Amino acid sequence: MSSMRNAVQRRNHRERAQPKEREKWGLLEKHKDYSLRAKDYNAKKARLKILRQKATDRNPDEFHYGMLSNKSKQGRKIADRGNPVLSHAAVKLLKTQDAGYLQTMIQKTRRAIERFEGEFVLGEEYGGGEVDVLGREMGRGEKIVFVDNQEEQQGWTAEVQFGRGSGNLLGGTVAEDQDLEINERPIQHSKARRKLAKEEQAHKEETLVRRKHKNEQNARRTKLAALKLREKDLRDAENELELQRAKMSNTVGGINKAGVKWKVRERKR
Repeated sequence: MSSMRNAVQRRNHRERAQPKEREKWGLLEKHKDYSLRAKDYNAKKARLKILRQKATDRNPDEFHYGMLSNKSKQGRKIADRGNPVLSHAAVKLLKTQDAGYLQTMIQKTRRAIERFEGEFVLGEEYGGGEVDVLGREMGRGEKIVFVDNQEEQQGWTAEVQFGRGSGNLLGGTVAEDQDLEINERPIQHSKARRKLAKEEQAHKEETLVRRKHKNEQNARRTKLAALKLREKDLRDAENELELQRAKMSNTVGGINKAGVKWKVRERKR
């Protein structure tokens, strides 16, 4: 029977929402929220009651030897963290070691920047011209053609000039060329298909090489920007450390804890 009772569809339980005119106060507080808030309030209330009772029963003449070593400021106790206090000379030595570490990291970052800049410049020069399948740079070939007048210049095409159209540089007639094409058409078609397939394959490989080169250049550019930012941060840290060392040596001025500016007096010459 219990399984049948659970199989029956029941009405979904819906909690009461915040009224429209009280939406500015946030979600409607439920009883469990009120219980948690009341429990927290009562716990704080009991703690304050205990503290008030202790303050009432306090003896103003009470003394113990811990009062000699402990300090308080505006009613708040200043506790020691347990860290050993270093001497002035020890702090200066540690800051000197930090400065040496920063200089080493700056030199290392500078060498990395120079290496990446060289690779980036070489990559830009390499990517400027055409490349073959093996990635070697190829020059852009050019050919200057001279004509007799402006009409020939307007009617000039590469097919006619280089023998792939009605004209031929070898001096043959159009009829002879057509007969030769008819006799060698099957051979030429197969050669043309193989040549076209090779050209397409070479073009695909060249596109892959160019895409790979572009991705490498983008990666170099990103790495170079990150290295320059790191170098700037290290330079700023080194300058700040040098300023701290100079202040500890009383060689430069500054602002003390009271906010008063001061500077080192120099001997008059």
